[in-house]
Amino acid sequence: MDLFTQDTPNPQDKNAPLAVRLRPAHLDQFIGQDHILGKNKLLRRAIEADRLASLVLFGPPGTGKTSLAWCIANLTQANYVAINATTSNVEELRRIIATAKLQSRQQQKKTVLFIDEIHRFNKAQQDVLLPDVEDGRLVLIGATVHNPYFSLTSALLSRSIVCELKPLEPPELFKIINLALKDKERGLGSFRVKADKKALNFLAKISEGDARRALSALELGVLTTPADKEGYIRFDLEIAQESIQKKAVVYDHDEDGHYDTASAFIKSMRGSDPDAAVYWMAKMLYAGEDPRFIARRVCILAAEDVGNADPLALVLANAALQISEFVGMPEARIPLAQAVIYVACAPKSNASYLALEKATQDIKENKVQDVPDHLKDASYQGAKKLGHGQGYKYSHEYPKHYVKQQYTSRKVCYYEPTGLGHEAKIKERLEKLRQKDNAP
Repeated sequence: MDLFTQDTPNPQDKNAPLAVRLRPAHLDQFIGQDHILGKNKLLRRAIEADRLASLVLFGPPGTGKTSLAWCIANLTQANYVAINATTSNVEELRRIIATAKLQSRQQQKKTVLFIDEIHRFNKAQQDVLLPDVEDGRLVLIGATVHNPYFSLTSALLSRSIVCELKPLEPPELFKIINLALKDKERGLGSFRVKADKKALNFLAKISEGDARRALSALELGVLTTPADKEGYIRFDLEIAQESIQKKAVVYDHDEDGHYDTASAFIKSMRGSDPDAAVYWMAKMLYAGEDPRFIARRVCILAAEDVGNADPLALVLANAALQISEFVGMPEARIPLAQAVIYVACAPKSNASYLALEKATQDIKENKVQDVPDHLKDASYQGAKKLGHGQGYKYSHEYPKHYVKQQYTSRKVCYYEPTGLGHEAKIKERLEKLRQKDNAP
């Protein structure tokens, strides 16, 4: 590396935070982001072959953007420069570019420029980079927590590969935490730490995919906990909660805590108790549950248990699902709460669900009905010769857009609307139509 600015923490500095010291030096040490760095993936091949084009990395904090840049710094034969957009300016950029041009002429070497928080650069600052990025003398690696399609110029994006880094999964964070405890050179391996598995699992789940947050809490807990009489530092669940300033709740994503809480949440909405429903939802979100899981449950309940008693419930639930996918946490919890309260307070009817169940059971147990000829498709040539569509009555040609007509070979009755909410109007209309049908 030719230059690494002093305000960028160096993993080789023993006084650097644990999250910095533990940064991988090679891709084989990199944990997570297999969708872009897995075996035979384009980005991995480009880095290993030292044929990297300009790159923009975006994703939440602690997902490995700076760590990936550090890997590239250790692998590339080019000169490497790292700056932070919050403290840099055009003057520094021009100085770096001038040096890159000189080294390109004299040593035939490219320069890799890593810019952390690149979204902080305005359009004029980004435009300074364009000519040298385009001619290949400067390989740009930009890192940002913001969507680059909103924060970077289209000209810069068109000259770069854009890669999204995803929040790390709990098993990946657990692996990183264990690595930190075992590594004697870069991590906490020189300390005599006895870590409770529950405490490590708690950190891995509560850190919301942020490795920096998990490692910072681990380091704080280990360094501030005195050793016991046997000389061991006991890192238990209580210490983990204090270190990250968040309480553990019983909510295992694949065990009883998860299923019991989800069950209580659904039954509270079905039972028209908005306060209980919001409580169980808050517990799930606090424990790190995917808001989309919650939104899907609300959608299902809105259709199954509210149904046509209040058709708007399903519309609102679906809106909350779409918003959850679009904005993410923490903002997604607000429209989720609105949808949950609305669905819980709405009049209830499972008539639509029961109608489907009855129809399905009928199909399973009885002879499947043929489509009556007058309802069959008559749009193709020769359909009339087969008698298809003959005698069909077009509803809109009759008073009140209704006419008595047979729609199944044998009469069936599955849907029995309740007298609640909007379904009361549906029930009233169906009763009037059936009376008209039965009239002489």
